[in-house]
Amino acid sequence: MESQIKKLILLLGDIIILYFSLFIALTVRYQSIIDSTVWEKHVWLFSFIFIFWILIFYISDLYNLHIAINNTKFFQSTLKSIGIASLLTVTIFYIIPDSGISPKTILAIHVVISLILFTLWRRFFNWSLNSYLPKKNIAIIGYNEQINEIIKTINSKPQLGYKISIILNDTNQKIPEVLKINITNKISDLNSIINSNKINTIILSTDPHNSQQLRSTLFKCLPLGVNIINTVDFYENLTGRIPINAINQMWFLENLSEGSKTWFIKIKRFYDILLSLFILIITAPFWPLLGLLIKLGSKGPIFFKQARLGKNEKKFILIKFRTMRTENNDMTLTRSNDPRVTYFGNFLRKTRIDEIPQVLNILFGDMSFVGPRPERPEFIEKLKKEIPFYEERMLTKPGLTGCDQISGEYHSPSLNDSLKKLQYDLFYIKNRSIYLDLSIILKTIATILSKSGI
Repeated sequence: MESQIKKLILLLGDIIILYFSLFIALTVRYQSIIDSTVWEKHVWLFSFIFIFWILIFYISDLYNLHIAINNTKFFQSTLKSIGIASLLTVTIFYIIPDSGISPKTILAIHVVISLILFTLWRRFFNWSLNSYLPKKNIAIIGYNEQINEIIKTINSKPQLGYKISIILNDTNQKIPEVLKINITNKISDLNSIINSNKINTIILSTDPHNSQQLRSTLFKCLPLGVNIINTVDFYENLTGRIPINAINQMWFLENLSEGSKTWFIKIKRFYDILLSLFILIITAPFWPLLGLLIKLGSKGPIFFKQARLGKNEKKFILIKFRTMRTENNDMTLTRSNDPRVTYFGNFLRKTRIDEIPQVLNILFGDMSFVGPRPERPEFIEKLKKEIPFYEERMLTKPGLTGCDQISGEYHSPSLNDSLKKLQYDLFYIKNRSIYLDLSIILKTIATILSKSGI
């Protein structure tokens, strides 16, 4: 909830900056304080434009608290976002020539002022997050691999607003000294620890079902009004992933109810068909040219077809534009700087154009736009033996894109990276909704345009 409030503050601040920048731009342009007539003449069209500005900020992850920090990457994203928004604004004014205003000078002034004020506002907000906004004091009961990752994430991202005050090591497990956190094994002192450290959240890595003492101690703390959350839920909220090693069959029974998703599945199928038909219609005239360029680049078919497993392990044939040479191709997984990829194929991969024929898979009902990426049957059989619950990623239709594809991380076919991809897949399967789908699609577009996609 607190993170949502912080994002709302960011959004409201951005909106104020945009309108204030417009006011200053008009004042500078007309060299005097503008009256209501001039303001009303400009504000309605600019309000329409500002919706697109905010949308661009969103898909550029400028409301992601995990990267909301004063570093080079953040300010590069800010500059790029405002640049794209400015070009879009010019396009809108070009499309609507009879708007009644001539915004060339006003727009130029507005962009400069917006960039300056936006940067100052974000620097102030990020500085406030790190320095002055109150932290949520956390006590951790128990210790495991997920707790170790949670601690590292919190320590590296102070802007998230968490502070780990103490670990209650009720199992006497060895905890690395490098963490530099107060540690005690006196679980019976939890009440006084909460008061003395002003704890408002307790993270449980120890199951209270297995300890009468822990249950009784936590029960006595109820009047203190602290939030008690298990490691799995906190890890999910913090990272956007599901910790595979910390869940069991009960987690799936409690969190993956298909009955509650009936209407979502129907609506999702509707916009899958609508969107895939739209893409097919606007791209189909270019398919012959793409096919010719693929053929000129190397011998072989235009399309790459391969068996993949979909929902409930149903086999289907995935269709893509071919990007690799067929001669001396052992069909092993793609690797970095793969020599089998043709020159034109490399362009198709970077722009994701090679994925376009998969709209046919979506129309046939084998895939969706958003979901876990479909894998080869032999690859799945291998990973099912090595990674717990790997087959559960096939509880929903595979997709063109998903949480993993917009994570900003490169994940190879290695065991560790496959595990991390599964964590993202299970997060999507648990939380899938129209809003999440739309968010992933928009951020995928931003990823493609920035040519940072994997």
